[in-house]
This record gives sequence, structure tokens and C-alpha cells, in this order.
Amino acid sequence: MPSLRVERVATEPGRSQARFVFDVGSPESWLVAERVLQDLPELAEWWPVHGADLALGALDRAEIERRAADRGLLAPRWPERSSDTRRAMLAAVYAKQIGKTVAFCLAAFRQAYAGGRDPGDEETFLLAGAAAEMHPAAIVRAIETRGVSRALDAATAFAVEAGVGALPAIVTPAGEIFTGDDGVEVAAAALAAAAT
Repeated sequence: MPSLRVERVATEPGRSQARFVFDVGSPESWLVAERVLQDLPELAEWWPVHGADLALGALDRAEIERRAADRGLLAPRWPERSSDTRRAMLAAVYAKQIGKTVAFCLAAFRQAYAGGRDPGDEETFLLAGAAAEMHPAAIVRAIETRGVSRALDAATAFAVEAGVGALPAIVTPAGEIFTGDDGVEVAAAALAAAAT
């Protein structure tokens, strides 16, 4: 079993909500995405980043398959290839800007790991957009804008500067970082303790 990494970083003034930091190119992020809404004692902000400079999970395929089965998820269908996810994560940032982060990102994760599609492929994130009621032309236009590109770069820089070295991660308002699927329970306990 992989070891759980917990770190403490500087707190961010005025922030009172945990952040779930992820990239759709990480199958372990998919596992966490499927449970983070139910397993944390408070709603976490979904924080899409481009994980090119971060490790993408510690669990191997067999362990992800085992955990997915234990949780009643569809058995993963692994994509034949996984291309760079920058454009998909730009689409996730656009979804965040219009209030559709969770719907879009869950659909993108499911297209990739339940549908076996390349998470970085345009068709994959456009299908996810359709599931989240986002017009494909609007997505394509948005991901070409400087504003969306800068927002993704800023989100990724925040994660790196905060000390996130692997995805998925949960960053608490107190500045603790809990990585991986195993980190969800520990993050939940820390958030519950902080609320009392």
C-alpha cells in the first residue's frame, strides 16, 4: 500500500474552503473525484490544474481496479493512450468559470476511465462538456483565450507553490496537504476537527 503524504504549508489568508486539486490525466484523481463530495465533511472547491510537473498518483492499475470495484464503480476501461491534458484542463477551468466544474470534470473522468477514452483528446472533453450542458463551440473558443490559459497557469502555480507534489491532493484551509486516495479519510478527519 502506498504511503500517505501529509504536509503543512503556509495558510492562504481569507480562505475557508478545502481544495481538491486534480488533473483528468490521473486515474487516482478519478477515484477521489467519485467520493470527495460525500466523504469530506464540507464542500471542497474543485481546483483543476495541469499536472505535467506533478506526479499523477501512486496507485497502480490493479489497485485502482480493486478500489473501484469495492466502491461499486464501473470497472475501469483503460485508455489506449493518454495524451497531454492541457487542453482538457483548460476546458475544466472554463467549466469552473461558468459554474459547471463538478459536472464537467466528473463526466471527463468517466469518459476516460469508465469509457476508455484518451483524457487529453478533444473529443473526450467535448463529450464531457455535452454531459455538463456546455456548448462545444463555446468550449473550443474558451480554451483558446488568454484569460482561461492564465487561470490554469495560476491554479497550477498555486498548487506547486503550496507544496502539492502529487495528484490528487486535498489542501485544507489550514495549509495541510493530503495526497492520494488514502488521503481523503485523513483530510476528512482534519477538516472535521478544525470545524469543532
